[in-house]
Amino acid sequence: MRALFDSQATRRRPARHRPEPWWALSLPLLAFLALPLLGLLLYSSPAELWANLARPEVRAAVRLSLRTSAWATLASVLLGTPVAYLLARREFRGRLLLDNLVDLPIVLPPAVAGLALLLVFGRRGWVGAPLDALGVRLTFTALAVVMAQTFIAVPLFVRAAVIGFAAVEPELEDAAAIDGANGWQVFRRISLPLARRSLLTGVALAWARALGEFGATILFAGNLPGRTQTMPLAIYLGFELDMGVAVALSVILVGVSFGVLLLIRGVLGRGEE
Repeated sequence: MRALFDSQATRRRPARHRPEPWWALSLPLLAFLALPLLGLLLYSSPAELWANLARPEVRAAVRLSLRTSAWATLASVLLGTPVAYLLARREFRGRLLLDNLVDLPIVLPPAVAGLALLLVFGRRGWVGAPLDALGVRLTFTALAVVMAQTFIAVPLFVRAAVIGFAAVEPELEDAAAIDGANGWQVFRRISLPLARRSLLTGVALAWARALGEFGATILFAGNLPGRTQTMPLAIYLGFELDMGVAVALSVILVGVSFGVLLLIRGVLGRGEE
């Protein structure tokens, strides 16, 4: 029987000696994707790139981006995990609405997200006005950066976590419950470890998305050097004032994004073994 399946698999495999036109048909898209990145990487010499990376404004933007994106990722995990488990394990009225609400920031223009955050959490917003009366201001602060990044990034974590939790066999959770484990123990000892690969994927995606967030941040937090100017905002300003700074920060983000993709594929690849 195994020989039969092997024989069928061999017949389904494309013949290597046949001419392969798909490479030629793929070249336009490959060139369209690769050439801009290559132009970015080759714009500056290594010495110029290093000199720009050592500039104080660049280092400040990098530090702020790393700090705020880390907090945004943590917020995405804490806020998104219960929602992901709910969507993966429960059927209820309004589930489709909740599912669409979680996914909405993925397709929503970031500028719209920033404006929405400003209308609610700004000084005259529904939440911002009472806080402002107490002397608490959210807009144009590092906290506003974290909020904008979280709003944009959390759907990516939730979607990956839903896939992970849905893949856990309910029988395993039921068996643990029969043995006397409470709901939290079942989640912590069964569901969470079995879904960890998908959760790690969601963390990586959320962090990379938070690190590259631009539109919502500039509307809700502003572009204040040293306070709210993240790497994407510094790239925007550098494009007008100093192209070398913009290119240096862009190279960092390209490298981070490429590394995240490699990490995700490595985690998923180990999960399939």
